[in-house]
Amino acid sequence: MAPELTLTASLRPAALDARRGVVRLHPEVLTALGLRPGDPVRLAGRRETAGIVAPAGPDASTSLMYADDLVLGNLGVRDGGQVTITPLPVTAATRVTLAGPVEIVAAVSPEMLRLALLGKVVTAGDDVSLMPQDVLPDASVRSLVEAARRSLANTVGYAWTSTLLTVVAAEPAGGALVTMDTLVGWEHGPVTHGSRGGAGGRPDAAGPSGGGPSGGTGAGVTGAGGTGAGVAGGRGAGATGEVEVPVDAPALDQLPGLRAQAEELTELLDLGFHHREVLGRLGTTVSLGVLISGPAGSGKSALVRAVAAQVGARICALWAPEVAALDNQAAADRLRVAAAAVRSGGPAVLLVTDVEALAPADQPGPVATVFRQVLAETVRAGAAVVCTTGRPEAVDPALRAPDLLSLRISIPLPDPALRREQLTVLTREVPLDEDVRLDEVAGRTPGFVAADLAALVREAGVRAALRQKAARTPTVAMADFTAALEVVRPTTMAASTLELATVTLDDVGDLVEVKQTLTESVLWPLTYPDTFARLGVQPPRGVLLYGPPGCGKTYLVTALAGSGRANVLSVKGAELLSKWVGESERAVRELFRRAREAAPTLVFLDEVDALAPVRGQAGDAGTTDRVVAALLTELDGVEALRNVVVVGATNRPDLVDPALLRPGRLERLVYVPPPDGPARAEILRAAARQVPLAPDVDLAALGAELDGFSAADCAALVREAALAAMRESLNATTVTAGHVAAARRRVRPSLDPAQLAHLTAYAATHEPPPTP
Repeated sequence: MAPELTLTASLRPAALDARRGVVRLHPEVLTALGLRPGDPVRLAGRRETAGIVAPAGPDASTSLMYADDLVLGNLGVRDGGQVTITPLPVTAATRVTLAGPVEIVAAVSPEMLRLALLGKVVTAGDDVSLMPQDVLPDASVRSLVEAARRSLANTVGYAWTSTLLTVVAAEPAGGALVTMDTLVGWEHGPVTHGSRGGAGGRPDAAGPSGGGPSGGTGAGVTGAGGTGAGVAGGRGAGATGEVEVPVDAPALDQLPGLRAQAEELTELLDLGFHHREVLGRLGTTVSLGVLISGPAGSGKSALVRAVAAQVGARICALWAPEVAALDNQAAADRLRVAAAAVRSGGPAVLLVTDVEALAPADQPGPVATVFRQVLAETVRAGAAVVCTTGRPEAVDPALRAPDLLSLRISIPLPDPALRREQLTVLTREVPLDEDVRLDEVAGRTPGFVAADLAALVREAGVRAALRQKAARTPTVAMADFTAALEVVRPTTMAASTLELATVTLDDVGDLVEVKQTLTESVLWPLTYPDTFARLGVQPPRGVLLYGPPGCGKTYLVTALAGSGRANVLSVKGAELLSKWVGESERAVRELFRRAREAAPTLVFLDEVDALAPVRGQAGDAGTTDRVVAALLTELDGVEALRNVVVVGATNRPDLVDPALLRPGRLERLVYVPPPDGPARAEILRAAARQVPLAPDVDLAALGAELDGFSAADCAALVREAALAAMRESLNATTVTAGHVAAARRRVRPSLDPAQLAHLTAYAATHEPPPTP
């Protein structure tokens, strides 16, 4: 008989376990049950479910089972409820059927769904999330799961992390492990193929039909209750060659900002499908190969589906990462079958999403050769081939040949006016409160694409519902949008882990002239680009902050980020350097590519002297010389750097390559001087804003006494004074002058007089004279 234990449920999941079906147990409990990390277990509360076990931390209790809200919800118990745990034999699931919101079903293909469930133990009636397991049972599929993670973010936007699906049926019953051989599908919808090309199909169809991706990269704007489910009609489209008519594709008026691109694509497809006789009389032909590029979630596939419905064409969709994961022969067969289906019978479009997975620019393999051949044959046959990508630089340049993808359509990042229009469409059926100002929301969402705005509207709706559970006529207020903005991040910033403090320039003590210069050089170009365009001048491209350590250079940039409405990419100079040839330059190009996608963007290069030293003097085989060249090219090269401002910081400006400091690059040099007496008093006041000081603490007199103290030293002094009060009594309510005096004995000045003299002399020779 299998051992079992009854433990108390504790709602305290590890960060990596959230909504992934993982429960954590004390190592002694694992031993008592005969379990190893990663083994499945049966859990019984008010209802039965299953999960994967992992060891808990050293401070864990042997009487507790640690789980997240999803597992407890499946068990039907609350925090503190009793749960019986029994080992569960490892049984591979043969078939799993799920149900979910209509916009998720339309956008997420069965293949993508299987990867999201891979390694999870599911039971009929469970709720599951799209969050993939981070510790996979098979290392060979790690790269495929990472591609699915990116595609889910592209397809669903922010909602992919919070959407819950229901397991309608799972075979065998009682908890089974999802593997790459499991047939996973939507209820009354498409089903995956077997892992080696075996036939899946629709449950309600005779014979295999396949369940290819729905082509949903880029949630378009629909306005249906603010869901933003732009990729419609993609259920079961074409991974095995099935072609479907996009009957529920979004209308073109539901895709604001894509009208010009839609008109261009519509004219091309209409001419190629319905007016070839005109071309014949003119003695010419038309090539229907198109590459659509744009940020993830900008509506690329939604655009194709809308235009295909407009011209009466069928759609066959392929998800490139899923095809690329097959062996060479199976991938070639899949491509040929899909192309044959498109070429047979009437106007049709072969839609290939995330095409860089099939035809990478670096080391294209045999499948890329077959793919190019299939594309050429399909275009010559008069069918249309539309490929989409969020990374055009990663696509094999050979695809741009005249007989392949001869036309490129770019979808730009929406500006504030366009985001305002998209929000209007998204909130068409949302009851908004009178205080909602969509113009302000649009201004506070730099870098947001249609999918991100749809996620923002959804999150605001959830906040409103939580506030007004008992209201008969609930509305979404401006406060709900403000709260949603704190958790919804733009897709273009998904790779950034920067967390900004909620400080502004008003929180920076003194430095009045420095703050004014930074406002004009950094905030104005990002906030008022139209004014610069109206006056016919180019805004400053970049600023170099220099000064002694601890005087607030990094804090100033943090305050700039809090004051402006721009995304922030922060990197230390040394982080971009690599010992591998070409990798450092690639890192620089990738940084600025992300900055362009997320514009308006503030790029902060801390310790820039390590990234761009004077060329020809570093003994690193020319690595930094190539990095400086790449940096100069990005700053004022052929490709325009619009709505991007670069701020560098260093305490050794003499070590920075002079070419980086000329006009058009980091052209404004701003000296951040050490604080004088009044400035130190202002810094002390700013640092002590939340500290209860006793009346006997004179900050003005204290600031005058702190000769040689930097801004960081002044902040450390306030912090140490508060700690001194705590050492005296943990019930202390004020910080007295005695505590400050004790802190003075511990905190020493850090400014170096020799370094100060050098920086002052540099500022005298490199900064322009003050304006009279």
